[in-house]
Amino acid sequence: MVSPPHEAMHRIFQEYPGLFTGVSRALDLQFAPPSSVRVLPTDLTEVRPVERRVDTLLRFDSDRDGSFLLAVESQGKKDPDKPSSWAYYLSFLHAKYKIPVLLLVVCQDRATAEWAAQPVSLSPRQWPALLLRPLVAGPHNMPVITDPDAARADLPLATLSAITHAKDPEVDVILKALSTALQGVPEAVADPIIEFTAQGLGSNCRAAELWRNLVAVDLSFYTSYLAEEIRNEVREKVFAEAREKFSAEARVESRAEDVLLVLEARGIEVPAEIRERITGCDDPDLLRRWLTRAATAPSAEEIFTDVAEDG
Repeated sequence: MVSPPHEAMHRIFQEYPGLFTGVSRALDLQFAPPSSVRVLPTDLTEVRPVERRVDTLLRFDSDRDGSFLLAVESQGKKDPDKPSSWAYYLSFLHAKYKIPVLLLVVCQDRATAEWAAQPVSLSPRQWPALLLRPLVAGPHNMPVITDPDAARADLPLATLSAITHAKDPEVDVILKALSTALQGVPEAVADPIIEFTAQGLGSNCRAAELWRNLVAVDLSFYTSYLAEEIRNEVREKVFAEAREKFSAEARVESRAEDVLLVLEARGIEVPAEIRERITGCDDPDLLRRWLTRAATAPSAEEIFTDVAEDG
């Protein structure tokens, strides 16, 4: 049962909202007198379930430091709604587990990391009753690990270094150091590192392409599903480029043969030097113009007349 003192200590503010002005003055806080005050509903129960999920939640237990929760959030861009969500996560987790909570935000670009690191007060400026201070890991403070021995000494940190620096020029050296460090590492250890690096770099950046090439070459001895998938993709890309090049060369060769065929069909003699010039041309547009002229030119030499590229 709620006691009378409990009721009196808060209901007096409902009855006399202006009381807070006197209290704040007594506490030497500079709140301006309000122009209006409204009493709001006190029931904070969620009428409809609201789904809220932290990206990753870990519990750490230590004989020296006790226990605490680590909530890890990945943040790709600035979001003005995030601080209130993060504050909700921390408050809820603290209420549920009754142990300290720490928020770690991981970013890939410096601007987002610096934004996320800014302390955010969810209270009036006169008194920071609730101050959100995330711990942030990003390109501004994560180490640039370019030495294979250093990468081998802490493969997860080297992987995070590559992920957080994915958009930086240094990522090339980081990825090379990481691929070198993975050589000789048991496949069960290397496979998750390969996968997390590939996922962290994304699919639309130059770094991701470099990593796939490194896996295909430097780590070609691994037989895991992911490593083989990456190698197959690289092979397919090389084959596709080769097929495209071969197809283009075949089209050019065919067009050169068409020019000669038209001339020969019209009974026009084609000297060896002209035949060599036609078959040696690799410009499809130029060959198309020669083919058009071959239908009417009185001699093989005439197909080159009025062609700007030949002066």
